[in-house]
Amino acid sequence: MAKQLILVVDDEANVVELLRYNLEQQGFEVIDAANGNEALDAVEKEHPDIVLLDVVLPGSGPSGIEVMKTLRHNNNKTPIIMVTAKGEEIDRVLGLEMGCDDYVSKPFSPRELVARVKAVLRRTSDHMEEKDEISFDSLSINLVKHEVRKNGEIVDLKPKEFDLLRMMATNPGRVFTRDYLLEQLWGYDYLGDTRTVDVHMRRLRQKIEDNPAKPRQLKTVHGIGYKFQHDDGTSKD
Repeated sequence: MAKQLILVVDDEANVVELLRYNLEQQGFEVIDAANGNEALDAVEKEHPDIVLLDVVLPGSGPSGIEVMKTLRHNNNKTPIIMVTAKGEEIDRVLGLEMGCDDYVSKPFSPRELVARVKAVLRRTSDHMEEKDEISFDSLSINLVKHEVRKNGEIVDLKPKEFDLLRMMATNPGRVFTRDYLLEQLWGYDYLGDTRTVDVHMRRLRQKIEDNPAKPRQLKTVHGIGYKFQHDDGTSKD
């Protein structure tokens, strides 16, 4: 079985070597790029399974955010984990809006980053398989019939509520900003604001959560947006 290929985009040689060592120890193959142009060339030529992308890149070429924007504009769906300096919340939000799959802040634990790589690869690999129905604990979502059941009983969802649930449930663990959800589900020309997302999320929680005040699946990521979680629900909202 071929090793999964990881592209590390960072101009700091010590960071690259630290990641290379830890990722290769886990059976991955690693290539690297030191700037935005090299990163875009590597994605096009090498077709990595995932990209670890530093936001701040040297020179006059594209930044990490611009690299991601270019890839997503070209409909390249290669999973991306964005690496930011501690406290760069704006960059994290921008990255999430443009479609990154996860982010980690420097300084980071190599063990944590490897775990995040495995989680994103597992998640995106699962979603490459077309499924008619997905299930999480007591919740089942039929993507063809647009039918949701909780404990076997049909849940009456409005079209936008279903769309919101489907987008999040088919990407468990991924953080979605309110702006991204608004643009994807309501469209760029929609005249409302992000409170529309909050209202629909509140209604959706009332219909599928056992305790809407303490949701186990539709989780808030404070200051950013929402994510769908399907573990034991012990993490704080």
